[in-house]
Amino acid sequence: MEKLTLLIDFLFTHKLLLTLLIIVLISATKRLIIYKVRGDVSFLSDTQRKWISRTKNGTFTLLVILLFMLWQTEINKFALSVTAIAIAIVVASKEIILCFTGSIQRASSRSFVIGDWIEVGSLCGEVIEHNLMATVIQEIDLHHGQYHYTGKTATFPNSTFFTYPVKNLNFMKRYVYHNFTITVPKFVNLYPLFPSLTVQIEQHCEDFHEVAKRYNSIIEKHAGVDLPGSEPHIHVSSGATGEQHVHIMIFCPTERASHLEQSIREDFMLAYEKEFAC
Repeated sequence: MEKLTLLIDFLFTHKLLLTLLIIVLISATKRLIIYKVRGDVSFLSDTQRKWISRTKNGTFTLLVILLFMLWQTEINKFALSVTAIAIAIVVASKEIILCFTGSIQRASSRSFVIGDWIEVGSLCGEVIEHNLMATVIQEIDLHHGQYHYTGKTATFPNSTFFTYPVKNLNFMKRYVYHNFTITVPKFVNLYPLFPSLTVQIEQHCEDFHEVAKRYNSIIEKHAGVDLPGSEPHIHVSSGATGEQHVHIMIFCPTERASHLEQSIREDFMLAYEKEFAC
């Protein structure tokens, strides 16, 4: 008992050594928990990512609290000594403060959780981690009409939430309103092609039409707005130099959007060639 008391007194006398010991123990505990959660799987599930993120945030918070309690006396003395330069410290730590408040804003608004698809500025991707300072996403190529992972990981500070709106695209993980445009250089009457093209699109979507209809209804109820619907939509607009743009929108499974687009483009081109062949 006396040896334990002497050891404790020694550690509290040598706070740097105690600080190092606390950091090592908490880091080792964090690594062990993450190792147990990750297991031997090649790809992490949303549940695993959530627990890994909670472990990292929890151990970091615990470390900060313990070190603050350990060095409280020194921190108080230091705070008194820097009162004259408090304004300079606030200015210098502006970005850090914004990151903390951005994290609080995200948590209070519940704008997204780990596993959601989000768009922030020009970045689109699936959230794989978030903490007090930054958010990490696995980038998805949405701006080019694709819905696959690019293999890039993007990390942005939470202060970004005060600069750009956060768009939650989570419903797009299963079904998506896929829009694409076909440009016709000649100014001809394209409307006679649309009835047969609509039938062909419906045939392409026949195997998932009922599921798409139900899922569309669920999204409408959740969002509280009247969405376009699960049926295909076709309309035409004209360009500045006389060309015509055929805009097509379908509601389909996200992983099949690109393939369906190519099939519909082929159907349109065959019908156009047959109708307006010279």
